[in-house]
Amino acid sequence: MSFETPARERAQDDAQTVLVVDYGAQYAQLIARRVREARVYSEVVPHTLSAAEIIARKPSAVILSGGPSSVYSDGAPGVDEDLFDAGIPVMGICYGFQAMAHALGGEVARTGQREYGKTEVRATTAPHGLLSGTDELQTTWMSHGDAVTAAPESFEVLASSEAAPVAAFADDERRLYGVQWHPEVRHSPQGQRVIENFLYQGAGLTPEWTAGNIVEEQVAAIREQVGDAKVICGLSGGVDSAVAAALVQKAVGDQLTCVFVDHGLLRAGEAEQVERDFVAATGAKLYVADEKKRFLSALADVSDPEEKRRIIGREFIRAFEEAERNILEEAQAEGAKVEFLVQGTLYPDVVESGGGEGAANIKSHHNVGGLPEDLQFKLVEPLRALFKDEVRAVGAALGLPAEIVQRQPFPGPGLGIRIVGAVTEERLEILRTADLIAREELTAAGLDQDVWQMPVVLLADVRSVGVQGDGRTYGHPIVLRPVSSEDAMTADWTRMPYDLLARISNRITNEVEEVNRVTLDVTSKPPGTIEWE
Repeated sequence: MSFETPARERAQDDAQTVLVVDYGAQYAQLIARRVREARVYSEVVPHTLSAAEIIARKPSAVILSGGPSSVYSDGAPGVDEDLFDAGIPVMGICYGFQAMAHALGGEVARTGQREYGKTEVRATTAPHGLLSGTDELQTTWMSHGDAVTAAPESFEVLASSEAAPVAAFADDERRLYGVQWHPEVRHSPQGQRVIENFLYQGAGLTPEWTAGNIVEEQVAAIREQVGDAKVICGLSGGVDSAVAAALVQKAVGDQLTCVFVDHGLLRAGEAEQVERDFVAATGAKLYVADEKKRFLSALADVSDPEEKRRIIGREFIRAFEEAERNILEEAQAEGAKVEFLVQGTLYPDVVESGGGEGAANIKSHHNVGGLPEDLQFKLVEPLRALFKDEVRAVGAALGLPAEIVQRQPFPGPGLGIRIVGAVTEERLEILRTADLIAREELTAAGLDQDVWQMPVVLLADVRSVGVQGDGRTYGHPIVLRPVSSEDAMTADWTRMPYDLLARISNRITNEVEEVNRVTLDVTSKPPGTIEWE
């Protein structure tokens, strides 16, 4: 059968928003991303919101995430039955599925059988709209100890697994749906189809969240916020700051001045790329502060990674403040006032810092919690609602070159934390050359989009014996760290072709005199971090 309820009629100006209720799941953000991949806007909210508070936001649909609890545990988060009587389409996933079943009178029990990882699920009825386009027997990713053993009254059981008698259910009349597995993870190959079936058929939503719409919305919002005031933006050379600046430039033009602090810790060609390509693509005013000597002097003889990060952060703020004073003086001479500061804050930064109403404060992010308390500017954060892939799409829509939009993530402290040991000009040049070779070969192999990022690390305080030209050498090792990830929260090392690794190694040891050994880091995250320092 198909969904019995027709698509909800919506006015053209009725903005679609799907709220993802986070029950402490490691995948709550991922659910929101998958909804957005279906071109429907979504936000993550905490399970502590009451049903009345959720309903007051007038969401187009609600998704209840997974979580680590059992519905019968003391203090386990529940879901108010009022939510299901509000006429809002709701889909439960894993714990959210069990919480829905429990709240509506179904049975959830610990059967003694658990399912973790790859699990086969079989449809128990003729193809239903929620599972349309998927196989009768499909591979899913499970993570549960409890199981729904009886669906609530009026619900149709759609699928089962070996340990879950009720692995999916639906109440078409009330537009309530749920699955025991995790459709949001790539290990559920047909999971995105299930999510889209809920969004398009069950909730009657339309796929209209596009890069073009984002640009139009943000340009209008920036103009309204900024008015006639002057704005400054710190350009790092990365994707986020470049796209944020390009959006503001499109909105307010010459009211924006971009500040690029060249700390001398960028990779080969990146400073020139900012000064040439970004300005050419946007026409933005750019103030360049050449601060290489400042940073090298401050980092002299410092090997501790946290101390290096602290120093780089401190000196960046000082350098930016000096540039800022010059811009303020110029603005005052013109009778204008600089009131706004642009930040490239992304949605994961907000959620992980506890500012997006997510379940946990995972970390204090430099774009969210690291600003001085006496900051004299109002913030403009045009990317605050976006994930990284959406930022790239917006950048492309704005006409930024691929060299900027598709740039691999690069840490703010730059090469300063890719040198294990003290930072010197000589060591920076060694690392820049090796890094450039690795990037050139990766591009030549057509693998730029297959590798999330590939830090190249210089073990400056380590030397190894080698043989070059029939002579003994005592050179530095270089570490290649290719990783694959969607969001940098978890990562795995990328299985690169052996011939590519061999070419990179041969070129580095032949062309970089101080290096006589190239190694490959095959550690996942966790336990290792992506960067070495």
